[in-house]
Amino acid sequence: MSILDWFAKQEKKQAKANKLNIPGNLWIKCKKCGESIFTKDLELNNHVCPHCNYHFRVTPEQRIKQICDANSFKELYTNIEATDTLNFQDTEPYKIRLKKAQKKTKNIEAVIVGEAKIKGNAINIGVLNFGFLGGSMGSVVGEKLTRLIELACKNKNSLIIFSSSGGARMQEGILSLMQMAKTSAALNKLSEEHVPYISILCDPTTGGTSASFAMLGDIHIAEPEALISFAGPRVIEQTIKEKLPKEFQKSEFLLKHGQIDMIIHRKELRDTLSELISILNPHQQKS
Repeated sequence: MSILDWFAKQEKKQAKANKLNIPGNLWIKCKKCGESIFTKDLELNNHVCPHCNYHFRVTPEQRIKQICDANSFKELYTNIEATDTLNFQDTEPYKIRLKKAQKKTKNIEAVIVGEAKIKGNAINIGVLNFGFLGGSMGSVVGEKLTRLIELACKNKNSLIIFSSSGGARMQEGILSLMQMAKTSAALNKLSEEHVPYISILCDPTTGGTSASFAMLGDIHIAEPEALISFAGPRVIEQTIKEKLPKEFQKSEFLLKHGQIDMIIHRKELRDTLSELISILNPHQQKS
């Protein structure tokens, strides 16, 4: 070994010894623009990329923290859990899938519902969790949302549901499809009570979810660049044998064609909801 090689080796050893021990998950890469973002900065910016405004998917807990008044959220119907009525199995049993999803998300099901306040305005709120089996709507999701809607009929608080879902849960078969009719019927009763329902469409909102409660709001708000559809673009193209327009089924496309009412940046959503509730709900309770 030459003297130069020896010095080079020593420099590498020293550099390795001086290397900082940086904790994991300190940075995250934006899926849209590719920029690296300091995780803490992303949290402070409501999980929106500061470079390109890409809206990252968030958990129900993060969503509630962003939208609701501090310590105002009270979770309801926490004792309802799914059962494997059909003994369904694909690559693994449905029971195992449920346990894995519960362990991963620390949630019992794909939706969290409860009562809360937004700037003092009392609301009933439901938030779907795409991280739990793709936010799919099974019997429990349908039951919890229906109970929430029925509660809104009684207490007259404005109803807000954040949708982020791949649709009905195939592992529950017809039982999951029945939730579409069940939630829709409950929303019809809510309309008769003149209680406003604001549906917020997040990325993605698809399948049986978009074919039922997600598109039955009095006001439909979408986050920027959210995928909102029934069937996916690839399925549609294969069916009609046509190339779809660019950005087809994105929230901007739907707004342009009159299928949603507005697109709101996440940082402005809390103020917008508070204003809409104050205008729309004649029964509004505020403290």
